[in-house]
Amino acid sequence: MFEAGDIREWRGHDVVDIDGHKIGTLESVYVDTATDQPSFATVTVGLPTRRRLVFVPLTGATVGPGYLKVARPKSQVKRGPAIDTDGELPAEDEAAVFAHYELDYAPGTGGERRLARR
Repeated sequence: MFEAGDIREWRGHDVVDIDGHKIGTLESVYVDTATDQPSFATVTVGLPTRRRLVFVPLTGATVGPGYLKVARPKSQVKRGPAIDTDGELPAEDEAAVFAHYELDYAPGTGGERRLARR
């Protein structure tokens, strides 16, 4: 896995799916608050007048020359939970992001958020 600092340098680069099809561009990285490791990325998708940010897990992701390749198909990512390009993920919506990708979700022991934007 790559470090959160390293992947931030990829902002604005293409994000492609498991088959190499372009999904959109990398907007930001969300780390798991328990481990401080990159967990999800937001990808800018949509038409210029209706852009939104979709979440995609970084598990199994790799970097190539000028792109970040995620281990999910484009169709699944595009149907995933999204926020406005200037929005934030509400804490109560975190579980839906994990559920869309069939990933286990548990908030912090004190009810803390699981994802933090970096």
